[in-house]
Amino acid sequence: MTLDEKIQRYAQKLPYSFQEELFDFVQYLLVKAEQQEKNDWASLSLSSAMRDMEDEPILYSISDIRVSFA
Repeated sequence: MTLDEKIQRYAQKLPYSFQEELFDFVQYLLVKAEQQEKNDWASLSLSSAMRDMEDEPILYSISDIRVSFA
């Protein structure tokens, strides 16, 4: 028996009001999974963009600043 079948069997045993609550929870989990996937991609994208930056030569220093906004 697959996990889907097990979940369906248990869900069918619940009273209707709990089935509605279970459905709401499943929707919440889907949104949470989508958000986690977006965060994972954003993190990967940032880490890929920053990769090897520490090996790049420093082109400017503090002494190159001509105007200071304080």
